[in-house]
Amino acid sequence: MLLRFSALCFAALLCLSGVPSALADPHWEIQYRYRQIDSTLTLNDLVFPSEKRGIACGYVTDRKDKDKPVVLVTSDGGVNWAETAVKEAGISLFFLNDSNGWMITDKGIWATVESGRAWTKLKNAPSGMLRVWFLDQQHGFAAGLQKRVFETLDGGESWTLLDIMKDVQGEAVYTTFGEISFAGKKGIISGWNIPPRRGGPDWMEPERAGARRQLPHYGVLLQTSDGGKHWIKSEASIFGQISRISLTDQGTGLSLIQFKDVFEYPSEVMNINIHTGKSTRVFRAKDRAITDIRLFNGTPTAIIAGYEPSGPIYNSPIPGKLKVLTSKDMENWNEMTVDYRAVAHSAMIAGPDEDHLWIATDTGMILKLVP
Repeated sequence: MLLRFSALCFAALLCLSGVPSALADPHWEIQYRYRQIDSTLTLNDLVFPSEKRGIACGYVTDRKDKDKPVVLVTSDGGVNWAETAVKEAGISLFFLNDSNGWMITDKGIWATVESGRAWTKLKNAPSGMLRVWFLDQQHGFAAGLQKRVFETLDGGESWTLLDIMKDVQGEAVYTTFGEISFAGKKGIISGWNIPPRRGGPDWMEPERAGARRQLPHYGVLLQTSDGGKHWIKSEASIFGQISRISLTDQGTGLSLIQFKDVFEYPSEVMNINIHTGKSTRVFRAKDRAITDIRLFNGTPTAIIAGYEPSGPIYNSPIPGKLKVLTSKDMENWNEMTVDYRAVAHSAMIAGPDEDHLWIATDTGMILKLVP
């Protein structure tokens, strides 16, 4: 299942078309919205392991810029959300089923067996992780900063650095592994090495932005076809970073490449075949910064979500209008109707299947797909 890595970065642009959805068609309505006047809610991740159970993590910032970690849970499909107090703000979530889940924080990994209503910190888990994925309750992987990818075989009691990490190039301080995705025993973990650049972010120095073009950097994929017993490394000098991967049991997949600084496009979506290793660019648009992607088992439906940039600087602190697109053939993308109030810097797609879907925004909103 070795994926030809360079194909993720250089592929032919396919014909795209967009057909606006009528309100009678499936559309996105705000189901939850943080409404406190003296504070703001930032959501970092959202999962819906079933059509009833949902969990979101993030933090509330008060008027004195003090942050309070928070987890939101629902057991009725998002009609009602309850706040759960936690000690550390969640960066990302992974749930194996309705009850069993894990939450990554800056300082470690937390586990729940109560659908997110109570959390226990894993004593020996590494800090500085960004993503976790469990194949079952005992066998899992964690990826993050400092060129580290760990494996556990005992439910998180102990963690071992993957042997293949010694073959990964680049200084550890600049090397990050930020995404894990499995379909059965076939999995991909993506990483990138990006040394720092001089000066501040482009949105703070717009007068210099035009002269600061995107530079290529080292990118790496770790791939397995046997549940992590063996890994194959592929690497290339690329633009952007592969920040999201969605795989299906049928051997199809999507990958999201996001660009920073000044670049012609804010993102690209690639269609990948994990059996043949072939990949093709299927979506990119200058006015659509995609931040999440989803495929579903047994159906050709693809969903991508992001926001409309306010200009050529994609990482502006000003949120853009939430945008969601869907496709049945990876060629024709239809833009879905979204509540006009929904804005974001980042959108996260969650749901067990294509008929039961939610999107969380980092601006404290949760939207539901209404048939």
